[in-house]
Amino acid sequence: MMKLLVSNDDGVHAPGIAALYDALNEIAQVRVIAPDRNCSGASNSLTLHNPLRVQKLDNGFFSLNGTPTDCVHLGTNSPLADDVDLVVSGINDGPNMGDDVLYSGTVAAAMEGRYMGLPSIAVSMGDRTHDYYETAARVVADIVSKMADKPLRLDTILNINVPAVPYEELKGIKITRLGRRHRAETMVESSDPFGRKIYWYGPIGGHQDDGEDTDFYAVREGYVSITPISLDMTARVHQDTLASWLEETKDSL
Repeated sequence: MMKLLVSNDDGVHAPGIAALYDALNEIAQVRVIAPDRNCSGASNSLTLHNPLRVQKLDNGFFSLNGTPTDCVHLGTNSPLADDVDLVVSGINDGPNMGDDVLYSGTVAAAMEGRYMGLPSIAVSMGDRTHDYYETAARVVADIVSKMADKPLRLDTILNINVPAVPYEELKGIKITRLGRRHRAETMVESSDPFGRKIYWYGPIGGHQDDGEDTDFYAVREGYVSITPISLDMTARVHQDTLASWLEETKDSL
């Protein structure tokens, strides 16, 4: 059986990770290491200035006082680590599409799996409904079950978003690209009980690019979106433009 490391950013007690474990435990050996609290928006952050402590819970899950990235690093590159074939992160309570992936702890956990040389999957609900986790869990189990005979490349990261509907109502799967959002709304200024200024993030931006080949479009139309993600952030399309600009400005640099 495949050996899986499961983590998330919603925390070790989140219903999404429990549903994911239940589905994957039927087809693989699963170890769960997840943050002891909600770490949404943690991105790829590491805990560098405090010691990390692990607690084994009654259900067999491991709780860590760190970030999603810490959890995957601990589960793959520490005395606690076991041989792992695949990292699965989720199920996130809400979507991770378009620009969301820059901030997502769910996606970051999958990225850390890739850094550790393992194929990785991030899975999220396409809507914030706090329900239908079983649908997403079944989708991931379907995909993972196929990997025993046809494994993913070791440098693969799949970002999966699943519509919040019963499994039988899914229209299928689409391979997509990341869409884009408008900039977030202005931060909200307020005051604490002592009259000191505080700030909250405003609502996230709406869809700026949600064309038919994007993750936004696929989920809205009832399809599972699977977007392959690369860690190479080089903007190759702009390399020639930059070279031309440097040539034009070389006398002033």
